[in-house]
Amino acid sequence: MAEFKSGPISLSFGGEARDADADRAQLRAIHETLRSGDIAAAAGMAEAALAQGLEHPMLFNLAADRLEREDRLEEAHGLLQRGHELAPQDVGLRQALGLCLHRLERYAAALPHFDAVISAQPAFGPAHAARGATLEAIGDVTGAEAAYSRALELHPDNLAAISGLASLASRRGRHAEARALAGRVLEAQPGYPDAVMAVAQADLAQGDAARGEAALRALIADPRATSVQHALAEGLLGDIFDAQGRPVEAFAAYTACNQALRAAYAPRFGMGQGALAYARETLALLDRMPAGAWSSGPQARAGGVRGQVFLMGFPRSGTTLLEQVLASHPDVEALEERDTLADAMQAYGRQPQNLAELAAAPQAEITRLRAAYWQRVGREGARPAGKLFVDKHPLNAFRLPLIAKLFPDAKVLFARRDPRDVVLSCFRRRFAMSRPMYQLLTLQGAAELYDAGMQFGERLGGELALETLVVRHESLVEDFDAVAREVCGFLDLPWTEALRGFAARTQDRGIATPSGAQLASGLSAEGVGAWRRYAGQLAPVLPTLQPWVERFGYSAD
Repeated sequence: MAEFKSGPISLSFGGEARDADADRAQLRAIHETLRSGDIAAAAGMAEAALAQGLEHPMLFNLAADRLEREDRLEEAHGLLQRGHELAPQDVGLRQALGLCLHRLERYAAALPHFDAVISAQPAFGPAHAARGATLEAIGDVTGAEAAYSRALELHPDNLAAISGLASLASRRGRHAEARALAGRVLEAQPGYPDAVMAVAQADLAQGDAARGEAALRALIADPRATSVQHALAEGLLGDIFDAQGRPVEAFAAYTACNQALRAAYAPRFGMGQGALAYARETLALLDRMPAGAWSSGPQARAGGVRGQVFLMGFPRSGTTLLEQVLASHPDVEALEERDTLADAMQAYGRQPQNLAELAAAPQAEITRLRAAYWQRVGREGARPAGKLFVDKHPLNAFRLPLIAKLFPDAKVLFARRDPRDVVLSCFRRRFAMSRPMYQLLTLQGAAELYDAGMQFGERLGGELALETLVVRHESLVEDFDAVAREVCGFLDLPWTEALRGFAARTQDRGIATPSGAQLASGLSAEGVGAWRRYAGQLAPVLPTLQPWVERFGYSAD
């Protein structure tokens, strides 16, 4: 709960006047109970007062806090939203509302509340820490670090901020730093879930998997952790088993993790049309559309941008490595996994059939959507003027019809990796949840979505007439200079030795995807052929993947 004092609000209930003296006495009694440390009793009194028609920020906050402790987040959000509507200037409610929205993973909605709290109370450290966690969740690693650091300047013992910095250090592959920061948190509060996982990640990276295993088993058994935290700990335990050469146990841990995540996110992503059904319906639409449907008029260069590249493929196919390499070039401005096409998707991508309307859209509408795209690029912090702009998002393969229509002069880099390694890696990794990522929580779902994504890719150069270069991940790892030079030639970029230094830049820049810590260590062939250790577990999905294995020229065994 936020640490703010709230003043009384004069309200009526059901049109009847209330006894102000009685209300004040009731509020004082609740406040005194809260001050005594009996939060449960205070919450019960708050619920009773709300049921009697008394409305006050403290009551909404207390009642919502109890609901959150019971994982009844939507109900808590409803109470806090009602309180905020009645008392929009109450910073305590805004902090609580932001925290609730963060737990609901509605990060874009949470951020303005933390900004408002900081504007009203600049020295309130918890708001800075919560803002940092929200920025980290949406991938703004630099902004998150600044917010966490500000929280610690104000309150050096803020555990959320220290844990947040440990998480960022882990993302950057700075495991000794992550361990030290997380250790401070655990010394003050043993069992703090994020800190436990940061230390276990450091144990894994530094070769002490047995110690990490023990800590994770304790976290999984800790009833104080949430269901999602338990699931993430199971997934990390799977990584530890994998590092120890225990693939059967590792696969069981990954399965337990994903089953728990499926259950936790089913109310949000398990209902309605899923990502796979959307993709298949879009592919069927493409087959029905006439030739030339996705061509459009000439594309004027925006704001002095030298060129535009969409970097895509499929999650875990090597897009992050390629983006980090290109971002090391002085003539490149790269943007990592931002929803730059959101305006066009909102207008024409809510249902697959809407794309047919885009195919017939007048040039003025195309021009409007292009402008909205570049405006969003700027809002995301990119400064592409005078540079080649690389828009990296692996799932943009599913948006290729839209990209071809809006940006016919753009080039495409399509990352390719052994389909079996891709699907296994998707199943093993923990992503920020969305409808496509929800699909990856089962092997069959991951394989089927991969199959659909590659069908989109196969249309490049045909009805989706974008100039394309396929970049094979294994080749980039094996002969970096040759492949990087080929990419530079395709993009009309001069070769530079700076490309070889991508790992150091990765540590400074920070990466929001699961690849961050690995890339900070430089090129690695560790994941090449990893599927062979799990050949038995992958057997049910190999019939789906085998056609792509053969088409892409990978060895059958």
